[in-house]
Amino acid sequence: MSTFNQAVHNNTSMAPTFLLVGMPGLSAVPSWWTIPLITIYLLSALGNGTILWIIALDPTLHRPMYFFLFLLSVSDVGLATALMPTLLGLALAGVHAVSASACLLQMFFVHVFSVMESSVLLAMALDRALAICRPLHYPTLLTNDVISKIGLAIAFRCLGLHLPLPFLLAHMPYCHPQVLTHSYCLHPDIAHLACPGAWGAFYSLFVVLSAMGLDPLLIFFSYGLIGRVLQGLGSSEDRWKAGQTCAAHLSAVLLFYMPMIFLALIDRLRVPIPQPAHTLLSYIHFLLPPLINPILYSVKMKEIRERILKRLQPRKVGCVQ
Repeated sequence: MSTFNQAVHNNTSMAPTFLLVGMPGLSAVPSWWTIPLITIYLLSALGNGTILWIIALDPTLHRPMYFFLFLLSVSDVGLATALMPTLLGLALAGVHAVSASACLLQMFFVHVFSVMESSVLLAMALDRALAICRPLHYPTLLTNDVISKIGLAIAFRCLGLHLPLPFLLAHMPYCHPQVLTHSYCLHPDIAHLACPGAWGAFYSLFVVLSAMGLDPLLIFFSYGLIGRVLQGLGSSEDRWKAGQTCAAHLSAVLLFYMPMIFLALIDRLRVPIPQPAHTLLSYIHFLLPPLINPILYSVKMKEIRERILKRLQPRKVGCVQ
């Protein structure tokens, strides 16, 4: 810690290392939270890998809804993988110092996959809104060509917006000690350490608002349209069937955005909550969706559930009499 503080001066360029903060209360016994972290990651990889495997191998699932589900699983695996190096370093060996280049690289991939997940959830909301509000026009509106363009737009949004960030942050002047408030590198955390008025911080704010601020508004607007259509359906059975098609997606949306919204409100309103609670909300925001999403879609989506069960059933081998 002392060697780190010696490298900190007012209005200097980025120091060669950042200092990460572990889970409060577990710093003295890092090995205690190693097993939960590894278990969460392995279960996330297994669940999302199963979804990817099922969709890739079954041609009948090569449809818009499952294409977006495929992208969601890719983003979940990528997000969990990007977080693990520093989390496991802290848990296994209590390594708090991380090089600036490694920190910026982790920051890039964490935010790329996080914005990818947000973009895919928005695309899935659009898919459900069109399927329920315009069922007759749905096949002509979401053609393979349109889906390909949506996929390219998601890739451009993730990579194009975030590619400048590591370079901007690396060349900004820093007036605060390079001590981060999480167990991984996030660009709002790094940008807050810069000197007031650093222009790169404004670009960082634009990137955050253009994705995490805009996407949930559009998603909830889509569900407002869906709700109006469901109210107009004649029978409660029709409303139930239509609502079930959105249940898994709406659960995934709430799981992804609610912790983030709580954190934003806490920071904005300056609510005095303990640091462990703040850190726990951050862990929930990043680590819980990759773990829970495969379970949600396996349980709520009949096609996925049936194909998983079919793959798990042992094949019958005929015997020659």
